[in-house]
Amino acid sequence: MARMKVLLTEDIPTLGLAGEVHVVARGYARNYLIPRREAILATKGALKQAEDIRQAAIRKRAQERSNADAQAEVIAGQQLLFNVRAGENDRLYGSITTSDIADRMAESVDFEVDRRRILLDAPIRELGLYDVTIRLMIEVEATFAVAVAREGESWSDVEQREKDREAAAQAEAEAEAVAELVDDASESEEDSDTD
Repeated sequence: MARMKVLLTEDIPTLGLAGEVHVVARGYARNYLIPRREAILATKGALKQAEDIRQAAIRKRAQERSNADAQAEVIAGQQLLFNVRAGENDRLYGSITTSDIADRMAESVDFEVDRRRILLDAPIRELGLYDVTIRLMIEVEATFAVAVAREGESWSDVEQREKDREAAAQAEAEAEAVAELVDDASESEEDSDTD
């Protein structure tokens, strides 16, 4: 496979930082990196510019980092409430996706939020409280709360439902532990009777 040397002019997460020289597939360079102005051919003249490109990229990353930190402070601790239709078993008639969360967050914080940066394993399909994380940059993340409630319910209704679920789960766990102790005691009695 034909390869070629390129000098990166932009940071590319999967490849490297601006100002670095990399050997990549010829098609990747000619069809993707060079047309998007993310790299140039690594000629002698271009290599002389490498340090300038590297310094400009460092300044750009520092500016992006400060912007991301400021956005993270605004996003952290936000509380988004979604009122939706749900069945008796607390399952939603539909789901809450990263796109829905990004739109609601953008309304709340007055700046654009990229849905692809929201870390959500799967769409939310049940009523409840969820901690959601957004990755603004590689090292910058913010966590906020999302409450999914029935139509007409408030944040406190969702919190109460979560407390009731936790109490029911704890009671069930305690009942299982007691049942296990009773089974162990009866087995030990049977063992002592057979001896």
